[in-house]
Amino acid sequence: LAQGVFSGHSHPCAPPCPASYASTMPIAEPDVEVPAGDVKKGAKLFKAKCAQCHTIEKGGNAKQGPPLWGIMGRQSGTYDGFAYSEANKNSGIIWSDKHMFEYLVNPKKYIPGTKMVFAGIKKDKERADLITFMAAQG
Repeated sequence: LAQGVFSGHSHPCAPPCPASYASTMPIAEPDVEVPAGDVKKGAKLFKAKCAQCHTIEKGGNAKQGPPLWGIMGRQSGTYDGFAYSEANKNSGIIWSDKHMFEYLVNPKKYIPGTKMVFAGIKKDKERADLITFMAAQG
């Protein structure tokens, strides 16, 4: 299938898809409204939920996860020097507030096969705050 054809679950296999099929399908940007977020609350959430595995400052190093400075607008799986899963490299995601808003609910469901070991953030407002903070970092 051509890139851009995939949206939601209108592909030939019923979810969950076989990993071999899913890994070749770009994940389309979700059609969601991302609520306004609070940068200060997002900074606290990042420290509490993300900083154990990720840096966010410019020039930050890879830890257990890749650095997240400048993540918005970057293609998933492309930070040089980090060993991403094939699923992450092949997801076709260009990180946006909409992708991140849905991804952070349940990363392993959004990118089946990701190495990210994180249960997710269920509260919309917390995800919005976190995304606002991340976007403000560059």
